Amino acid sequence: MPLPAGTPLFRVHASARPGTAFNPVPSDCLYDGGRFDATRCDDYPFLYAGRTVPAAVCESLLRSVPFTPGGGIRLLPRASVRGKRLSFLRLTADVDVVSLVSGADLASVAQDAWLVQSEPDQYAYTRHWGHWIRGRTAPWAQGFVWPSKREPAAHAVILFQDRCLDRGLTDIVEETGEPPVDFATPEGERWLNSVLAPYLAQIAP
Repeated sequence: MPLPAGTPLFRVHASARPGTAFNPVPSDCLYDGGRFDATRCDDYPFLYAGRTVPAAVCESLLRSVPFTPGGGIRLLPRASVRGKRLSFLRLTADVDVVSLVSGADLASVAQDAWLVQSEPDQYAYTRHWGHWIRGRTAPWAQGFVWPSKREPAAHAVILFQDRCLDRGLTDIVEETGEPPVDFATPEGERWLNSVLAPYLAQIAP
């Protein structure tokens, strides 16, 4: 599935590093980490982003925030947003990604919705399967795209730096020029709460 140059991407990340920086640190094979992170079994710098602002925010901040029994507002601990911001990015070149969006897409990699909808306690297995997909789609696949678990109407993306470099793409993402939203500022907190409101969530007082 091609993602054309100029495709907007939105990324929640640590304020201490650029929004365009790939994560060079592999996750443990069994513990913590994200859905399709690198591990020592398949080591590659990676970058997660959302195709929309809500997808980026929900994937990053609502991953382990359950709904309350009474259906009230979910409160995000301030520690979960401390030192974070959202950056506005775009692709600088066409990118070929493996689509994991439809049932047929998932069947093509011998999987079903579990791969893209499972909770974090299954991520050791989804990472292993992601490595298998990378191996089966080498050398062309430069990433994956799948429905965001917390915002299924939008898509999440992971890009693999090694595959981009193999195609001569050294800077596959760039900032758009729109200033990042720093969640530590009062303005950033208000902005973030406005994004979270439709999902019955807000930053804790």
